[in-house]
Amino acid sequence: MPEKKIRVLIGKPGLDGHDRGAKVVARALRDAGMEVVYTGLHRSPEEIVETAIQEDVDAIGLSVLSGAHMTLLPKVVNLLKSQGIDDILVFGGGVIPEEDRQLLLSQGIAEVFVPGNATQRTIAFLKKHFSERNAASPLS
Repeated sequence: MPEKKIRVLIGKPGLDGHDRGAKVVARALRDAGMEVVYTGLHRSPEEIVETAIQEDVDAIGLSVLSGAHMTLLPKVVNLLKSQGIDDILVFGGGVIPEEDRQLLLSQGIAEVFVPGNATQRTIAFLKKHFSERNAASPLS
């Protein structure tokens, strides 16, 4: 049986208008064999969560360069929780200070990637997470 492709939604929440990094990550994930849904610019956390549910994604990657990461990233996690969804991994990227990274991790963000991180690090993180999850699944 072929291995299920990892489905990832890449979102740009809020008013941040710069999406080059998000597009680079989306392309790298596609090149690594993942299915990627890119929501485009200026999406609300509600739109991102709704799209993630409709597209049946495994993970949501949020790119934030506007400084609103401490509001937007936890809001996505909380919206998922409020709908009883606990199996979508949420990770973030962008200009995020280390002290904020630690707070985000404690609020349910699985990982934070900052400028200068190789896209291979994001790919390896996702593959490792989902290979471990699939290995633990009684259906695998």
